Amino acid sequence: MHLYNAWLPPPVALEAKREKESFGLVVRSVRDSWRSDDPESVYASLKWISVIDLFIKAKSDISLEDVEELVVLGLRFFHASQNKLYAQVRWGNLLVKLLNKYLKKLSLDVQWRPFYDNLLKTHFSRNTGPEGWRLRQRHFETVTSLIRSCRKFFPSGSASEVWLEFRPSLGNPWHNSCFEGSGFLRLFLPTNSVNEDFFSHNWINQCIDIWNSIPKCQFWDSQWAAIIARCIKSYALFDWWEHFLPLLYTRFLNMFEVPVSSGNGSYPFCVDVPRNTRFLFSNKAVVPSKAVAKSIVYLLKPGSLAQEYLEKLVDLLEQYYHPSNGGRWTYALERFLRYLVITFQKRLQQEQLNANGNGSEKIFLRKSEIVSFVKVVLKLIDRGQYSKNDSLAETVAAATSILSYVEPLVVLPFIASRFHMALETMTATHQLTTAVTSVAFAGRALFLASFSSSFRTADAGSSDAFGNLLMISLSNALLGLDANDPPKTLATMQLIGSIFSNIASLDDNNNVLPFLPSISFSEWLDEFLCRLFTLFQNLEPNSIINEGTPPSSTSGTFLVEDGHFFFCMLEILLGKLSKPLFSQALKKISKFVQTNVLPGAIAEVGLLCCACVHSCPEEAAVHLIQPILFSILSSLQGSPVTGFGGTGITNDLLSNKAKLALSPALEIAVDYQLKILSLTISYAGPVLLCCKDLLKEAITAAFNAPSWKVNVGGDHVLRSLFGSLVLYYPIDQYKCHSDGTLLEEWISAKAYQSEQMTSPLWHLPSEDEVSFANELLNLHFCSALDDLLLICQTKIHSEPGIEKEHLKVTLLRIESTLQGVQSCLPDFHASFGNGVFNDLGSSSFLIAGAIGSTVGSSELRAKAVEIIHVACKYLLEERPDDSILLILVIRIMDALGNYGSLEYDEWSNHRQAWKLESAAIIEPPINFIVASHSQGKKRPRWALIDKVCMHNTWRSSQSSYHLFRTSTGLSPSDHVCLLMDDLLRLSLCNYETVRIVAGKSLLKILKRWSSMISKCVLTLTEKLQNSNSHEHEVLGSCALLSTQMVIKHLTVDRKSFSSFLLGVLASYHHESLKSQKAINELFVKFNIHFTGVSRSILKKSQNRSDESEFTDLVVEIGSMSVDTTGLHWRYNLMANRILLLLTMASMSDPDSSSDILSTTAAHFLKNLRSQLPQTRMLSVSALNTLLKESPHKIFDRELHPISEDFKGNEKSSLEGALSQIFCEEGFFSDTMNSLSHVHIITDIESTSSRGTHGASSFQSLADKSITHFYFDFSASWPRTPSWISILGNDTFYAHFARIFKRLVQECGMPILLAFQCSLEQFSNAKERSKQCVAAEALAGVLHSDVTGLVEAWDSWIKVLLQKVILAPSVDSIPEWAASIRYAVTGKGKYGTRAPILRQRILDCLVAPLPQVVATNVVAKRYTFLSAALIEVSPNRMQRQEVELHEELLEELMSNMIHSSAQVREVIGVALSVLCSNIRLRESFIQSICDKGETKADDLTGRQNWGQDLTQRASELAVNIQNTLQSGHSEFQGNKTYIREHSNNESQDVKWMETMFHFIISSLKSGRSSALLDIMVGLLYPAISLQETSNKDLSALAKASFELLKWRIFPVPHLQQAVSVLLSSSNDCNWRTRYATLTYLRTFLYRHTFIMSRMEKQQIWETIEKLLKDNQVEVREHAAAVLAALMKGGDEDLARDFRDRAIKEATSIQKRRRKRNSSTGDSVPSVHGTVLALAASVLSVPYDMPSWLPDQVTLLARFIHEPSPVRSTVMKAVAEFRRTHADTWSVQKDSFSEEQLEVLADTSSSASYFA
Repeated sequence: MHLYNAWLPPPVALEAKREKESFGLVVRSVRDSWRSDDPESVYASLKWISVIDLFIKAKSDISLEDVEELVVLGLRFFHASQNKLYAQVRWGNLLVKLLNKYLKKLSLDVQWRPFYDNLLKTHFSRNTGPEGWRLRQRHFETVTSLIRSCRKFFPSGSASEVWLEFRPSLGNPWHNSCFEGSGFLRLFLPTNSVNEDFFSHNWINQCIDIWNSIPKCQFWDSQWAAIIARCIKSYALFDWWEHFLPLLYTRFLNMFEVPVSSGNGSYPFCVDVPRNTRFLFSNKAVVPSKAVAKSIVYLLKPGSLAQEYLEKLVDLLEQYYHPSNGGRWTYALERFLRYLVITFQKRLQQEQLNANGNGSEKIFLRKSEIVSFVKVVLKLIDRGQYSKNDSLAETVAAATSILSYVEPLVVLPFIASRFHMALETMTATHQLTTAVTSVAFAGRALFLASFSSSFRTADAGSSDAFGNLLMISLSNALLGLDANDPPKTLATMQLIGSIFSNIASLDDNNNVLPFLPSISFSEWLDEFLCRLFTLFQNLEPNSIINEGTPPSSTSGTFLVEDGHFFFCMLEILLGKLSKPLFSQALKKISKFVQTNVLPGAIAEVGLLCCACVHSCPEEAAVHLIQPILFSILSSLQGSPVTGFGGTGITNDLLSNKAKLALSPALEIAVDYQLKILSLTISYAGPVLLCCKDLLKEAITAAFNAPSWKVNVGGDHVLRSLFGSLVLYYPIDQYKCHSDGTLLEEWISAKAYQSEQMTSPLWHLPSEDEVSFANELLNLHFCSALDDLLLICQTKIHSEPGIEKEHLKVTLLRIESTLQGVQSCLPDFHASFGNGVFNDLGSSSFLIAGAIGSTVGSSELRAKAVEIIHVACKYLLEERPDDSILLILVIRIMDALGNYGSLEYDEWSNHRQAWKLESAAIIEPPINFIVASHSQGKKRPRWALIDKVCMHNTWRSSQSSYHLFRTSTGLSPSDHVCLLMDDLLRLSLCNYETVRIVAGKSLLKILKRWSSMISKCVLTLTEKLQNSNSHEHEVLGSCALLSTQMVIKHLTVDRKSFSSFLLGVLASYHHESLKSQKAINELFVKFNIHFTGVSRSILKKSQNRSDESEFTDLVVEIGSMSVDTTGLHWRYNLMANRILLLLTMASMSDPDSSSDILSTTAAHFLKNLRSQLPQTRMLSVSALNTLLKESPHKIFDRELHPISEDFKGNEKSSLEGALSQIFCEEGFFSDTMNSLSHVHIITDIESTSSRGTHGASSFQSLADKSITHFYFDFSASWPRTPSWISILGNDTFYAHFARIFKRLVQECGMPILLAFQCSLEQFSNAKERSKQCVAAEALAGVLHSDVTGLVEAWDSWIKVLLQKVILAPSVDSIPEWAASIRYAVTGKGKYGTRAPILRQRILDCLVAPLPQVVATNVVAKRYTFLSAALIEVSPNRMQRQEVELHEELLEELMSNMIHSSAQVREVIGVALSVLCSNIRLRESFIQSICDKGETKADDLTGRQNWGQDLTQRASELAVNIQNTLQSGHSEFQGNKTYIREHSNNESQDVKWMETMFHFIISSLKSGRSSALLDIMVGLLYPAISLQETSNKDLSALAKASFELLKWRIFPVPHLQQAVSVLLSSSNDCNWRTRYATLTYLRTFLYRHTFIMSRMEKQQIWETIEKLLKDNQVEVREHAAAVLAALMKGGDEDLARDFRDRAIKEATSIQKRRRKRNSSTGDSVPSVHGTVLALAASVLSVPYDMPSWLPDQVTLLARFIHEPSPVRSTVMKAVAEFRRTHADTWSVQKDSFSEEQLEVLADTSSSASYFA
């Protein structure tokens, strides 16, 4: 049995033992509910899902055989429920919970293919059902979660099958199918033990090559990082992982987008992933930090180089954790640190607990590897400890806590040093909160280390230091209690709670706590209480409680709002005190409470008193409860009395005409004391019996007082008193049960053993307590009910004000009682047939739960309902505007009707607090301090008891909640129906606050009793239809109808469904803006959450007089959806949307009439020319959904063999209805004209259109949710990434093109002939919007692949396309380019099947233009070619396409010096597409050749074009550089030469501009992976031409340069790149050398793991040589680059560099001293040496390594050198002082007095006259 259940209150724990048998009965009931011959029977099983979920949440002890049977049943239900998305979501979610909980105990075989088929059919095909997008999203999330949970159970061979299925989609990295393929591969690929044989060195190598094929894409990186991480974790035993370390770490490093060399922190042009793919395979994080951390941790093994790589990675990233280097990258780095530590902890736990002797022991981490890892992570922790980012600071503290248990000798001294530094450093006082939090989190580790015998033996000094740290922190903690500094105060309280959670008991006996010898707890306690009282006196509440708000005793200060540290700390402290210390504290607290009234700290003082009572009720009752009671009674004695408290109307009230009142001072004092008392007695229990008369008198006096504040105070006392008397709660929660030990033993809930653990002692109400509670019940519940009935029936008050006050107090008394007893007052009896069903114990299942002992009776609850019904009726008639009274009535109704909801709310609120559970009270599963490892986290006993208490609260709220749902024949009692009727009326009243509160309560009742929803729906829809309904009734109706529960019910109840639809459509007469907005929002939510229509609605009813037929409903709504009805356009849109939903629902019913589909399709075709824009948009979506048959489409005979039946049926069922419409005269002209109005052309357009979300300019979000379907982003276009700027701002809507395509495929050639004239007319139109529609129509026609299309191409389409190409218009180029792109888009899942007209379209585009043609036509042609070639699949190119590429390559290379800049740009883009296509095809052919499947003859004819390009680019770069910078001065006399020279120069510049466009396009598009040799060859031109007199050329060079800095070159190309860069660093032009240095900084960073040591050394030497360059800018830049390289570069190279710098500088200093004058050293030489010193100093901006003092001192000695040496020294030393300022008081101890004097000389300013 789980600890949470074993420690329940004894009556509940005993009952919980029966749950095992009950669960078996539930499983049998589930099995019996399924009938294999009736797929609809799955709906009968859904009622059990909530019940099974209860057993899981209750942690019931259930049989594993039952669980396995249930999982098998659930999977069978899931797979049998095709197209039943809601059923699959419910069962899928349950299966995920079961599999995750029992993952290691189950033995199953689960096939992966059915899940994949399910996903394809539901989310990746045009089989779109009527379900709303929210359900579809939930379905996808559920299915993917279920697949992840089932992966472990995939049988042997599944990995191979999954790879074979998805490998083809990864062949073309420039097609969107590769993104889907990677998502599916990540989702399905199993890495369990039975599939281990599939994974090999070659397979991982292949995966990394595929990963590298797309250079920079966050989605792509996330998928592959996750795949690799899972492989590493599962198969860490493989030796070949070592080979991949450089490649993997290069990837890991570059996925963190941090600013290198003061550059941009994020890649400017990530490859665009389709929105639907990002939506379906979503990634919460931009950087896959979790996958990276997992890979790194599981790559670690003895003897591996992984640790060295990790150290280098941390060296590179640690600077970005510093507070001064925060940015958008901080979140990813914080997640990385978090998962690094968590994963490391999990690995150690697995190794300690699961050493199973299977050979995995050889990769277990040894002590040395663990220490090394912890030291490396401490670098990140040290940098991020004082981060300004709260999340990073918290993660650092938590990571420190976990690691302190792993390697305490390393981590605990670190914590101690940082704490002392925070205390001592004057300029770093802001660090104290973080330091205190770190000590609090590591408190347990510090105690264990202080007590550990191994620590005392190994290092006695360390264990003493840990004890001293605890002593110092506890002493200084008192200084942290400051009302003006909430974070520090809360951190201090957390520290105190952490320390005392470890100590068994507190006493002044030094022998008890030998590690805290210097602390006198008596003195410490006095000082603590004094400071706590001062804190209370300075608190100010953050909020003011108004009369109408729910009563609450919380004063609202940060102590109780910002977590639960405060109360826990008090409970822990007072619970651990010895009897003398407790008595000492109690006396001080009692005195403080009796002598102070602090309205601003009510909750805080009350919780302090509550903690005292909880610790020792008997003693606290004498010192706290009784004095407070006497004070209250004495204060109210003699004050005016109303008699509203149950004593009868007093003479004071009758004789005084003026309103009775208390003085403000008395009111505040009594309110304060009552609320303090209410908190104080919360856990008093039996001790209250001795003062029960005083309590009754005080409560009655409070209710009798003429003050609402005092009445509310009495309410708090009464409800608290009930809770203290009748509820179960632990009474020894904070007492230690360790026998004689100094430290309290913490407990793991997962390792529960009943014989070793003492269960908590519970308060079980005695007979006297129950008797007292019943007495109070009679006094303040029964009596109040009688008073209420009397007021409502006899109107005893003639004065309205007095009646209101009497009603308020009476209702408050009733509510107080109900809130206090909670579910201890029995629930109603449910109706069963004609009788009453009493025996709920014999129900179909059992969940044990009780909040306390029973008081009162069910009849008493029923009586209350009857009287409250009378009161509600009275108030609605007599006081409908009194919202305070109405809200009180609603709260009473809620407590009466929603049995268990009070407990559920309490549990829910407490659960939110526990989400912030502090690491200070968690001991990780692994603990190397005491060599104790457990299966789960350990917590203090008090924390576990708190969780058990909340677990019991939750159980009590659920024990009978679902009983009536699963028991057939049960119906709600009449009293529940009364409550529902009253709440329904109140939810439609004219006060919004009342409506909201009543609506929430009503929905709770309806959720439990779903059979009552129909009645509510009919009432509410009647309000919508009724033109006389008031606005507030419409608003209330919409609020209730728009809930998911009601919308879900609509789909299974025919009468409710039709009533709702007709009611919404008939609500147009409500003209107020609020009503219209509410109705619109209701309809939108209906669309979003619609779950489809059940078969019960679709089938014919037996009684036509009772319910209307579904077909009749369709006809009725269809008649409302035409434009001529005169409805408002929004209602017309709603009617059309409903018509479409009903039609789609009927399509899933095999018995439905085909007339519905054909009529609806014809209706929406007509609507394309509707006058209403939104209706036109909906019609587009509708036709894309309804047109599916495509009988005229030419299928690929190999891929799609046509059956004999289909051959005979060549006419669509819709063709007849559609033909009648499009044959109407002018139909297509009118339609295209209407659609053109949707294209709103603006000067500045959104770049996000391209197909899916057009017409965003005029559609609101609400309209879009109605007119757009899930399908619109599940079949997105384009199918290839887009990056070309000229295609970016188009208004080409792909779903418009799709309807023309579907129409042609549905109706064939007649429709083509019908709109030929319209298409020709609109393609020649002057308006761009009309050309947009023409482009979409032509695209759909060209891509339709219907019979007769080739003939139509030859007769008129080709001529039309040629006219478009030659047309002089420029505006519509983007749309026509998109049209061409759509027309040639590949078909099939991977886009490899070419449309039948693709080659003809390409031939038409390649055809030469006339000799005399405008420049923009030339640019248009190349743009069209680029758009077309993007869609060609390189690895499936036919011979004709290959030849076309070769022909076009020659043409483009010959036109690179075109006179027009626009043409040169599009040539560069076209060249990048063309070359990358050729290269990818060559690599594909080469891979096939390597396998021996074909010959190398298939490779492209011209192989050296890449070499020609790079060679010419390098030559021209030198020529341009020399020409543009030298000018023409030496040729001034020869004008002919100058003219020829200028002409050549101009041609060279134009050619180079084209190449830069080629570079930019290749890098932006992600196609550079196929062109890496060319990219390397173009490095020199991009570096050398950034600063020329030609501004355009330089701008393009800089743009290319910025993109090249992000490019990673694999090893074969890396060597060539290094050679180019080394050569550039020796260039004669200093600007080239400067730019080379800039590039080298990022180049080394990105390639540090794959670069050889020799290459690194060459680069270091080159940069070092540039320190003495003749140009000062180059020298200074080289120093900055070296400083950056030393921060994360090779430590050996850095050390050698520092040694050389010191040696050379010392040599110069010696020579100067000998000659006492300037030596013969040149200025660059001396300056270079000083810059080397400066680079070394600035490479460690915040640390103080041992070599730094000498180096910075040596640097300072050059202060007297002339400029620029002197300025370099001044700047470097000033920067050194700035970065070390926070810790200078500590770090200056590393310097000698002489060194400090030398540094001081540099800070003194030189004299002006020197």
